[in-house]
Amino acid sequence: MSQLGYDDTPHISGNPYRVHDKARPQPRVVAPGTESSQENPGNAPADAQILFDGSNLSGWESVRDGSDAAWKLEHGYMEVVPTTGDIQTKAHFGDCQLHVEFASPEVVKGDGQGRGNSGLFLMGRYEIQVLDCFQNPTYADGTTGGIYGQCPPLVNPCRAPGAWQTYDIIWIGPRFCNGKLVCQAAVTVFLNGVLLHHNKTLLGPTEHRTTTRYEEHPQQGPLRLQDHGDLVRFRNIWQRPLTDYDG
Repeated sequence: MSQLGYDDTPHISGNPYRVHDKARPQPRVVAPGTESSQENPGNAPADAQILFDGSNLSGWESVRDGSDAAWKLEHGYMEVVPTTGDIQTKAHFGDCQLHVEFASPEVVKGDGQGRGNSGLFLMGRYEIQVLDCFQNPTYADGTTGGIYGQCPPLVNPCRAPGAWQTYDIIWIGPRFCNGKLVCQAAVTVFLNGVLLHHNKTLLGPTEHRTTTRYEEHPQQGPLRLQDHGDLVRFRNIWQRPLTDYDG
């Protein structure tokens, strides 16, 4: 059996453990899940919290009045029902790894912001744009993957209308102390495996045609999906809380 570390190496500064310390706890094992395909969503990692698996909408509610989510449910996905309003998870969470799959309508109608428009609102306040930007220009900070109204994505890796697309997001929420902001929110975003933002700080909650500033709020919040009047579909939504490895 190979040696599992040492007990005669220097201590790591600010840490109770030595370099290569044999007493340092091992990272826990997590089954990684499987990748999605165009036809079928993959499986989430074993330690993920499932927010939507295609079977029901029991974990979601209307943002408007807290009633049952009224979006369409079929074939393992949910679809926006225009005028029913935004929906959000009943579960609240903070710093996380978030996975969301979406598809814009295969039949193209409209252009710019009027084509396949929806959005992911982290903690119910901070929007990563969902839009059909396949050969569809619009204002840069409103394109797919943009931090809405604040920062365009680095690139546009959108697939054609009707194709399933995948967001993988690392979210670090803002921190407040005694009503004052002490650390801005930051986000890393991949769309279809392509990096759009790396640890990008947010200027505050996102809004249409205006700037905002941070106001203190809880460290956990819901994931909100937007009803912007377009028949956008979602499937395979899960999150993994980000906790410090303390070994």
